[in-house]
Amino acid sequence: MLICPQCKFENPNSNKFCQSCGTSLTHKACPECSTEDVPVNALRCHNCDKECGTVFWAIIAKETTGEALGVGREAINRVSMGVEGDEEAIFLSSFPSSEIAFGSYLDSQERYQLLDPLPAPTEITTTTDIGVRVLDCQPYEISPIEAILASQESDLVTEANEIPQLAKLYIALQSESQREIPLIHDAWQQGDIQIVIIEDRSHWQPLLDLWQEETTNSLKILHWCYQMTQLWALLEPVNCCQSLLNLSNLRLDEDQTLALQRLYVESSSSQPATESSEDVQAQTFAIPEEPLTIQALGRVWQTLFRQSQRTQFGSVVKMLGDLDVGKIDTIAQLRSRLEEISMELEALGTASLPPIKEKNTTVPTMLPLDEPEYIDIIGKIDDMPTVVLAMQLSSLEDAGRTDVGRQRHHNEDYFGIETKIQKLEFPKSRVLEGHGLYILCDGMGGHAGGEIASELAVNTLRQYFQEHWITNQLPTEDSIREAVYLANKAIYKLNQQDARSGVGRMGTTLVMLLIQDTQAAVAHVGDSRLYRLTRKRGLEQVTVDHEVGQREITRGVEASIAYARPDAYQLTQALGPRDENSINPDVGFFEINEDTLLLLASDGLSDNDLLETHWQTHLEPLLSSGTNLEQGVTNLIDLGNQYNGHDNITGILIRAKVRPNLES
Repeated sequence: MLICPQCKFENPNSNKFCQSCGTSLTHKACPECSTEDVPVNALRCHNCDKECGTVFWAIIAKETTGEALGVGREAINRVSMGVEGDEEAIFLSSFPSSEIAFGSYLDSQERYQLLDPLPAPTEITTTTDIGVRVLDCQPYEISPIEAILASQESDLVTEANEIPQLAKLYIALQSESQREIPLIHDAWQQGDIQIVIIEDRSHWQPLLDLWQEETTNSLKILHWCYQMTQLWALLEPVNCCQSLLNLSNLRLDEDQTLALQRLYVESSSSQPATESSEDVQAQTFAIPEEPLTIQALGRVWQTLFRQSQRTQFGSVVKMLGDLDVGKIDTIAQLRSRLEEISMELEALGTASLPPIKEKNTTVPTMLPLDEPEYIDIIGKIDDMPTVVLAMQLSSLEDAGRTDVGRQRHHNEDYFGIETKIQKLEFPKSRVLEGHGLYILCDGMGGHAGGEIASELAVNTLRQYFQEHWITNQLPTEDSIREAVYLANKAIYKLNQQDARSGVGRMGTTLVMLLIQDTQAAVAHVGDSRLYRLTRKRGLEQVTVDHEVGQREITRGVEASIAYARPDAYQLTQALGPRDENSINPDVGFFEINEDTLLLLASDGLSDNDLLETHWQTHLEPLLSSGTNLEQGVTNLIDLGNQYNGHDNITGILIRAKVRPNLES
């Protein structure tokens, strides 16, 4: 089954174009130079030579002992050379004295192609784990594991005997973590050899690189230590704490959040030592004499300090010493000690450890540390102490678009975006102040009615906040309500002047978002919506529609009965048709404390659960800074026209990125 990259329609494997939208299933556009005839199985664009293929990381290992792949003359390796053979098809023993060449395949279907040669069999011991980059030559074909995960039947994976045990760990942890654990793409088992295909993170920045930078202060380091304790709690129930003990396995994502390149199962190893090239890694282990304890985590921190040549702060030295002698023997105690250090530095008014080579830097005011809400793998709630790290805005981007739709002849939607971004940058600190006003209105009242009302509402609100929102604090709830009442008054006055009556009275819905740094306020009237998407919580509908069906639900009527009414979707309030005594805007406030994508949407985009159905393909990728919001909102409009199209379609996307507040 080939999944169309544009509309996600499921096509037969023989199709060259999507049956639904006509998108090519054999060629794609280069993201660098926009050349449109790049084969989907090509690693690089033939025009600009930019790498644009779909690349994954392949792990090849023995399952029975948890050891890495052992390859001698008799050892089986499922590395296809693209030639016909018996049902096993793949043997390293066919190549007794040379490396497995670039361009070979890991599978008999010739889907996963090696991007770098594997080591020669004579160079691989029985305790070696092979990791290598591979090109997916059939990127639109859904793998069996992806199919099961998409159907939300992951229990079938954990029960399937043919799925490698290592793959089952990725699947189990995938629902428990945000981005710390790589996503699994494919896996299979032949004999005692397991091959697992995961997200490629070999190009992500190593933790050690940033740890040793002079500009990295103690708060950042303590935050990474704290993240390691979170990961330890997540990995311990499945015996994967070994993953935290290999420095080359500790990586940072684009927001400098700690993540793992892959998983290591500790039943086979204790203190790993890595020998690696840029793209091929062979991981060797020493067999442990006893189970891992958090003392091993302390030794990792000591190694990071030693290799970075960074001097340890007194409280950190004591913490590491207590860890080493067993005075700290639980994750809860370790987290508590990290919290104590943060409070100590706060009292001292400094958050700096002596940097590399004793060069003196200071960073003011230590702030507490963040604690994601983890539930461990066996379903027990982690009730360890929570420490909250204050965040600050690192970027604020937006894009908006409106479309008439496929059935309407004119567009009654209207939107406005007004932002002010001020960046203050100094040698040792950077502060971004963001000020954003986002307004979306869906007009009603027919031609020359609804479109007037929606535009008038947007302009009235913009003018009000230009005059009344002049500080770096969000307006109060009373001020926001006053603005909404003024917009209602302006439309109502026009209705009265024109002696409009009944359905001829123009009006509009409203959803409005105000952002000041990491603080946000939302106000709405009608059924235009605000959605919020984070990696931790997924997609959430922030606003509740002002319509008859929802009104009945708040009165205690069951949803199925409330929405069986013929007037269930009729608005209970809107701006303009009546005076201000007939409207009661909902106003709420929330904090942006993690990377967040916000979407203001008219009902042409939100109807029929369109966003709830397609958020993972059309919204979630937009959380990444590398994606284009303008293209993202265009894709949303196209999606709305494809599945709805009965109404005007409008969307405003806002991407707010945050980072720990390292400066006062």
